[in-house]
Amino acid sequence: MPVPVPQQRSVPAAETSHGGLTLLVIEDDPAGTTITVPELSAAAGTRVRVRTARNLTEAARLLTDDVDCILLDLALPVTGSDSGPGDGPVVSGRADELAALTHVLRIAPLHAVLALTAEDDTELAAEAVRVGAQDYLFRGELDARVLSRAIRYAVERKRADIAQHQLTESRLRAQENARLERGLLPTPLLDGSDLSFAARYRPGRSRALLGGDFYDVVRTPDGTVHAMIGDVCGHGPDEAALGVELRIAWRALTLAGLCGDELLSTLQQVLEHERQSEEIFATLCTVDIASDGRRAGLCLAGHPAPLLARHGRPARLLPYEDGGPALGLLPRARWPRRQVELGGAWSLMMYTDGLIEGRVGTGGSERLGQDGMVAMVNGRLEQGLAGEELLEAAVAEVRELNGGELTDDVAVLLLGRDPERIRRRGGSAPRSRPVSPVVGRPLGVQRPPL
Repeated sequence: MPVPVPQQRSVPAAETSHGGLTLLVIEDDPAGTTITVPELSAAAGTRVRVRTARNLTEAARLLTDDVDCILLDLALPVTGSDSGPGDGPVVSGRADELAALTHVLRIAPLHAVLALTAEDDTELAAEAVRVGAQDYLFRGELDARVLSRAIRYAVERKRADIAQHQLTESRLRAQENARLERGLLPTPLLDGSDLSFAARYRPGRSRALLGGDFYDVVRTPDGTVHAMIGDVCGHGPDEAALGVELRIAWRALTLAGLCGDELLSTLQQVLEHERQSEEIFATLCTVDIASDGRRAGLCLAGHPAPLLARHGRPARLLPYEDGGPALGLLPRARWPRRQVELGGAWSLMMYTDGLIEGRVGTGGSERLGQDGMVAMVNGRLEQGLAGEELLEAAVAEVRELNGGELTDDVAVLLLGRDPERIRRRGGSAPRSRPVSPVVGRPLGVQRPPL
C-alpha cells in the first residue's frame, strides 16, 4: 500500500544537527506518493528530512539518534528474520496485525511512533496507541498539514512520556535511598540506663538523610554508657558511607571491651583501609560514663570538646588541651584519656563543627565559634530549657544567626542525669525507648525536620 511521502536517500547525521525534523517512513511500497518534501516542510514550518525503509531490517539500519519520528504502516508484513525475542502477542486476536509495531517499539524505545492504517480500521488504530504508538493516522485523510502536525505532537508526547518515566524512576530511587539511609542511622542502646538522651541530626547534602557526621550511644554490661560523635571531612555520599563504617566499627569495638587509645588506634586502621584517598580524615570525640553517672573518661581526636552544664552552674567546655590528632593524619598517633568529674546532676552536649561554623553578625563575616555557642546555650538554660527542647532551640538559633540553612552537616547529642527524677521513679532505671536519630524524638512521634 502506498504511503503519501516520497522516497529519499538517508541524510547523513552531520546534516541533521542543523535543525529541522527527521522522519523515518517504514512501508513496503513507497511508489505513487502524493506529498512532496517541500510541501511537508512548508506545512511543518521547518525543514523536514525523510528516510524510507521497505522492511524492518532496512529500518533498523536507518534508525539513528537523529530520527525524530517514525511513520509505520501497520500493514507492513513481518518476516521471520524481522521478529525478535520481544515480539510476542500483545493483545489476544491482534498479535499478527500489530507485529510490525511491537517490533519497532522494541528496537526504537526512545523514538516517537505514528501508526498508519486504513480509515475503516479505527479499532486497530486505537489498539496501536494502547500498545505504545504516540498517535495514529488514516491513510486516506493524510495530507501535508495533518502529517506535520502529527509529527510535532508525537515528538512532544514522546518527550513528555520519557520525562515522566525518568521522574518516576528518580522518585523510586530517592525513596529506596531514603530507606537505606534511615536503616544506617543509629538506634541508641541504652536499656537499663537512667541517663536521658536526645539528638538532632541534619545532613548538609541537599535531599539527603545521611551525611559525613556520625554518632552513637551504647551501654555495656558493666553499666558504663559510651557515647561517640565524629565528622568525616567532606559532604558527599562516600564520606557518609565512611562515617557509617566508622560508627559500626566503634560500636562493635566498644561492645568488645575496647576503650580510649586502643579503640581510637583501631578505628584509625579502619579509616586508612576504607577511605578513598589519603587526604581523608575524621575527627572524633568519645566519652565513657561510669555506671554511677558521676565520672567520665574523655578522648578527643581533633574534635571540638563537649559542653558540660552542671545543676545551677553555667555551661562550660571540657578540657581539650590533651587531645590527639584527627584519625588518619598521623600513622602512630596517641589519644590520651582524661578523667572528668561530672557531679550529681548534669547535661553533656556533644556536637560536630557544623554547629559552630555558621555565620553571625552583619554580612556574615564572623563564625559563631565555641564561645558563641557556650553563650547561646547558657541563655537557653536560663530560660529553663533542657533535653530535646534545648537542642531544638539551639539549632534553630544557629540557623537564624546564619541567615538560612547551614551548609555543613550538623549532629548534636545530649546526655543528662537528674537524680531527682530518678528518685521520683523509685530509683528504678527506665527502659529506654528507641529514639529517632534524625529528630531526637521517640519513634512514632511526628515533628517537622530541621
